[in-house]
Amino acid sequence: MENTPARQLPVRLPPYSSELLSSWIGRHAAFYAVPPLIMLRHCLSEAPSLRAADLHLSSDQEARLANIFGTEPAAVHRMTFANVAQPSRRLIATRPTQFCATCSPGGAEPAPVLRSQLLGWRITCPLCGEQLRDAGARKLPSPFQPYRAAAVRGEKLLDDEAERGIRTWTSPADIARLLLMRRIPRPIPHEHDLWRFRVLGAIIPDLDHVVAEQEEYLPTPAKPILPLHLRPALLAGIAIVERAGPEMLQMLRGHMMGDNRVRFTDAVEGLIAQVRRPKACSQMQLI
Repeated sequence: MENTPARQLPVRLPPYSSELLSSWIGRHAAFYAVPPLIMLRHCLSEAPSLRAADLHLSSDQEARLANIFGTEPAAVHRMTFANVAQPSRRLIATRPTQFCATCSPGGAEPAPVLRSQLLGWRITCPLCGEQLRDAGARKLPSPFQPYRAAAVRGEKLLDDEAERGIRTWTSPADIARLLLMRRIPRPIPHEHDLWRFRVLGAIIPDLDHVVAEQEEYLPTPAKPILPLHLRPALLAGIAIVERAGPEMLQMLRGHMMGDNRVRFTDAVEGLIAQVRRPKACSQMQLI
């Protein structure tokens, strides 16, 4: 016996501009006084979690949600991260890390969550261009204002890759991961201080001092989302490397030792091989 498709909800709440799908479902759940996961599974019985719904929906699932909430499948699709390029998925936070004071809806309960609040590559609001603010208790000003122009360019490089599949000679998300690998500065510091030093500090020298002074623990390459006040350093570093080209990545190997240097070298050679491959193919086509 086939499952009967869920009927359209009698009361449907309009989504806010750029609202995240899980947020919209959660607001409906609050209205109908049920847990958000129950609301999701009323619509899609096979859905494992709200996070999974944000990251990937089939066209059939989008159509079913659209029918229940009285909208178009394309509108449901735009509320998800389904189009975000795979290398950029590591930069999507699991909870809101920032907000725009201009575009975030005020006074709504529960508070809507916008897509941009989870995007770990953004320092400006994609809707109005204003500076984003930290959603946490710490409201630290960024010590990297001199790098702002480069940071905004790095933000655009990451956004173009993530949202539109556009990149230059390599993936800026892959550059971000390389820049967050550990490095060994000269002179070699005490062993208990080694955790502070990342490849990024060889490009943005202020970073080492800021990390030490604020006792910040930088994220690993596996989840390269920096706190908002430190994020401009990473974005600027990405822009600097992208503009300098593969030669800069090769030069940065000199800041590493041991197994970490081997891993960095292998990753860099893989990126450079991808850059050279299209050129070789186009030359073969001319023969």
